[in-house]
Amino acid sequence: MALTIISLIKQVPLPSEMRMGDDGAMDRTKAKSIINIDCQFGLEAGLQLKKHYPDARMVVVSMGPPPFEQSLKNALSMGYDEAYLLSDRKLGGSDTFATGLAISTLLKNLGFSKDSKEPFIILAGRQSSDGDTAHVPSQVAEAMGLPQATFVERITPNTDGTITARRIIEGGYQMLQLPVPCVVSFTPTGIQPRKASLVGAIKARHTGISIKSVDDIKMSAEDQAVIGVNGSPTKVAQVENIESDRPPIVMAVGQTETQLVDSLIENLKKGGNVLVKKEAKEKKEADISEFEIVDQRGDNKGILTWAEVVKGDIARPSLELLTPARHLADQLSNDTQITTVLIGKNVKNLAQKLFEHGADEVIVVENDKLEEYLILPFASIITQIIKERKPEIALFAATTAGRELAPRIGMKTGSGVTADCTALEIGDYLDRKTKQVIRPILHSRRPTFGESKLATILGFVYPQISTARAGTFPVPAVQEGREGKLIVETRHATSLPEADFVVKIQETVRGEGGLQSLFDADVIVSGGRGTVGDGLKLVKELAKALKDKGIKAEWACSRVVVDDGYAEYARQIGQTGKTVRPKVYVAIGISGAIQHVSGIKEAGKIVAVNNNPKAPIFKNADFGILGNYEDIVPELIEKVQAGFTFGVEATA
Repeated sequence: MALTIISLIKQVPLPSEMRMGDDGAMDRTKAKSIINIDCQFGLEAGLQLKKHYPDARMVVVSMGPPPFEQSLKNALSMGYDEAYLLSDRKLGGSDTFATGLAISTLLKNLGFSKDSKEPFIILAGRQSSDGDTAHVPSQVAEAMGLPQATFVERITPNTDGTITARRIIEGGYQMLQLPVPCVVSFTPTGIQPRKASLVGAIKARHTGISIKSVDDIKMSAEDQAVIGVNGSPTKVAQVENIESDRPPIVMAVGQTETQLVDSLIENLKKGGNVLVKKEAKEKKEADISEFEIVDQRGDNKGILTWAEVVKGDIARPSLELLTPARHLADQLSNDTQITTVLIGKNVKNLAQKLFEHGADEVIVVENDKLEEYLILPFASIITQIIKERKPEIALFAATTAGRELAPRIGMKTGSGVTADCTALEIGDYLDRKTKQVIRPILHSRRPTFGESKLATILGFVYPQISTARAGTFPVPAVQEGREGKLIVETRHATSLPEADFVVKIQETVRGEGGLQSLFDADVIVSGGRGTVGDGLKLVKELAKALKDKGIKAEWACSRVVVDDGYAEYARQIGQTGKTVRPKVYVAIGISGAIQHVSGIKEAGKIVAVNNNPKAPIFKNADFGILGNYEDIVPELIEKVQAGFTFGVEATA
């Protein structure tokens, strides 16, 4: 039996061409579109897999309006055989939950299910550039009952019919063995997507695209009720432009690299321009005197978080979660409890750390088979706890684990998920059609459309699930000796089916990866595309020179450096990496795309070194040097060795 390789793709608008409509929603109708970058790597992975299965059936699938046909044609010209487009006005405005449900229904209608006799594999991009949620692959996998692997760089078929996937994790990677059928999503660190051939283009021109409606795929009335803008469990309540609060940059002046660096030092001593916070626009309060106040929570009460365990300790992003959790609990009521789920092998002793950082209750699930995170058993356990405890809010850190776990749980609970949040507040929702005020409701705010917009998302199914970007919230202050309620749950630990362990961890390689030190660093020296000529050698040397002077310093990089294989994911700063708050951030050879700037906007001072006078980084930095990496950085290293530390005092 021949393998069927299914690639899911999305056509996305160029963020620079997006416009905001009068209703606060995004208008993409006039924006140019392309195949989402991550999806292109998924397409190429399918073509690479076909080399091992020459008789494989190649299928490409998308969901969207009729213009999406162009992207499907492009996929056909690359080497795919069949193309299906799920297109229906009923799907307009669907969130990721509704999208995952609709795509999985289409695939089932085409004859693909977990019980299919013929083997198949579903490939996808990690995330789309317009939403950056990374949810849909997990939601399709859950809706179809399939195992999955996300953030994958490459896959290799095995002789026993399984596949091996190399998956990026914080600080390293994992080698996973998955059975077929399964779902795999790819990062842009795999093999570069090929261009369409002339033969492929001719073939695509004569290959029809099958367009399906929700009725064609026999979507049930129950499922149709939860798709589209009205049925989706989450809704975009508001979208606003993100604008920089930083004052104009102070550029170094001089004819030589020595003069330029000396000028930078003098500018730093003077302190630069003063940051003046823009006043928030005053919002007019709506007249709700005739509105009915409605509390939709029912029996749902309390806040639940998940504590990820890495190398025997609570991961920092999981501790950070307790800061917004406490803030939300205080906004809700004095008796709102924070419950944290702790899963692993011999992890009960870590509960005290969670109590001291703010958890009121810790549910411990211990099992030797749960020593390392695996999505299927962890999703099963947390879903069971959610259904029993009925929290109104569930929070996960937006780590590689959290970004696949939350949407899978969201699909299990019908909740939907808001991804990668940078702010979480309790507020109201005014439903003008029904003249109701939904109160209280979680306002999850997240950057979107290439970090150019800030969207406020509301969840209308409980629990309201959100993931929080790592580094966005501070770790709560430790309250030594603080106590809480410890619950050791044995039922969930002993009732896990073997089917939850079909994915095997062959190897985990995890170094320090700069994860903790990036959050603690006073100075971060970061390299972009302009520094890869020497493999970031000078970037690392500058960071080391600062360390040698007793400065808490670390090196990091932009996404393109990770995608090109010069650094591990744990070093990546930006929208899909980490948010950091050093006293000084030195951006070298970084163009300054808004996705990167989003991860450094809370830095005390930003110093930019770039040889392109039009680089966007200069519009988002406090101090700048226009010059070549190879000329400026050695001079900076010499100045540091002579005592210059960017105005930061040594701690050792």
